[in-house]
Amino acid sequence: MFVSVAQSGSATILHADLDSFYASVEQRDDPTLRGRPVIVGGGVVLAASYEAKAYGVRTAMGGRQALALCPNAVVVPPRMSAYSQASAAVFDVFHDTTPLVEPLSVDEAFLDVTGLRRAAGEPVQIAARLRAQVRDEVGLPITVGVARTKFLAKVASQEAKPDGLLLVPPGRELQFLHPLPVRRLWGVGAKTEDKLRAYGILTVAQVAELGESTLASMVGGAMGRQLYCLSRNIDRRRVVTGSRRRSVGAQRALGRRGNTMSAAELDAVVVNLVDRITRRMRSAGRTGRTVTLRLRFDDFGRATRSHTMPRATAATEPILAAARGLVGGAAPLTRQRGLTLVGFAVSNIDRDGAQQLELPFDGGADLLAVDSAVDRIRERFGNSSLTRGVLVGRDPGVEVPLLPD
Repeated sequence: MFVSVAQSGSATILHADLDSFYASVEQRDDPTLRGRPVIVGGGVVLAASYEAKAYGVRTAMGGRQALALCPNAVVVPPRMSAYSQASAAVFDVFHDTTPLVEPLSVDEAFLDVTGLRRAAGEPVQIAARLRAQVRDEVGLPITVGVARTKFLAKVASQEAKPDGLLLVPPGRELQFLHPLPVRRLWGVGAKTEDKLRAYGILTVAQVAELGESTLASMVGGAMGRQLYCLSRNIDRRRVVTGSRRRSVGAQRALGRRGNTMSAAELDAVVVNLVDRITRRMRSAGRTGRTVTLRLRFDDFGRATRSHTMPRATAATEPILAAARGLVGGAAPLTRQRGLTLVGFAVSNIDRDGAQQLELPFDGGADLLAVDSAVDRIRERFGNSSLTRGVLVGRDPGVEVPLLPD
């Protein structure tokens, strides 16, 4: 693991973020889609081009609602292999720019260009070349924010979208930050925004006028501390490379269909998600103890539930049992509020390769050995070559592209 140490007083941290990634890949590969509103995904919106976003279409929105807002949109099925290839090509450009790259997702990363001034020019010049290289070599638009802190670099890229470049000059950070709405502060979602609005707080400047204890009384201790620091651009985190993923997860957007799913249909979704997660864990040689359920409801609210097992494992059956228990426990909540997304993550990762949780199965055969045998068959003949009976004939959903572990 490497941690960057930026020069004091220099704006050398870049936040590079591809614009409407999936939709941009579709527009790149099909010239007839360029300049037109594009929606990736049918039942649920996986991505929307900026032309579609102008009509109010958003990610995770139901397909019917999206088409009601934008009747002229072109709906295309997702092509995850194309997105994975595009992501890999863009990250090649990142690593050509600097060795200090911290991936955040398949379409965004932090880069530290400290020490490159003599060889490559000023940070804003480096950012401009990066954008041109991504455009020329990968054919995609990308926005870059440049600042002294990771937080402000990300805010700058948000403000510069789409297909822009924005430098926040050292010494003028608060002039840039304070007029912005409170939603620009990391961690401020709809609920926290509503709490602050109830006190008449709408801008970052108004947050910065308050003390930490006052903010804590409004939004809680941890969030109050975070808002106190960020509203003053206090962010000492550095770009970190080489760190392994702290959790392995998968999720599936259900749209309005989630409200009418039977228990068996929902269980099939759970089985599919857990199967994906445990396959990835075994492939990466990871084990974990804590299973977390993530839910999103009709009112766009969210909830999480978690269960920690006695030992770390990558075997499917114990993790599936924990996942089913969490879903069962949350059933009253999902019936009351309507379910539009379900996801799981396995965390509490054992980085030292702890023993797998082994349980008797089929005359004493170890569950992990059975899972590993299934993995080998799928590697040789394809993922669809061997399928759980509960998933036969069901839509497996979309397996989104992932960064290498």
